[in-house]
Amino acid sequence: MPSYLLKTEPSVYSFDDLLRDRRTVWDGVANAQALIVLRAMKRGDEVLVYHSNEGKAIVGIAKVAKQAYPDPKLDDPKRVVIDIQAVKPLAEPVTLAQIKAVPGLKDLALVRQSRLSCMEVSAAHRKLLAKLGV
Repeated sequence: MPSYLLKTEPSVYSFDDLLRDRRTVWDGVANAQALIVLRAMKRGDEVLVYHSNEGKAIVGIAKVAKQAYPDPKLDDPKRVVIDIQAVKPLAEPVTLAQIKAVPGLKDLALVRQSRLSCMEVSAAHRKLLAKLGV
């Protein structure tokens, strides 16, 4: 099963908000590379939710509930959204500092392309993240 990482600012929409709502539309993505990632995501794929700016940590696991479809709020066929559903919070957040300390994660997109909001997580990277508690 593919894994992906989605970044969110917790002051805008946190993992706790997703737990409360149970499901949400993941919108607001405008970067072309991030949109390619959203379009690749399939129903059931794992999503690691990362709090950016405040916290800088992976805080929970979700799954894709509905794969990419046109953003209903915009009149732009290039802009898509997905629906995600909460699975579980992590017992302890896994911080960016912890991730950067693992040599095998140095080429993880979160480390290499820190501004990208949606990224694929390879199976090898996912195994290393699991050792950190994700």
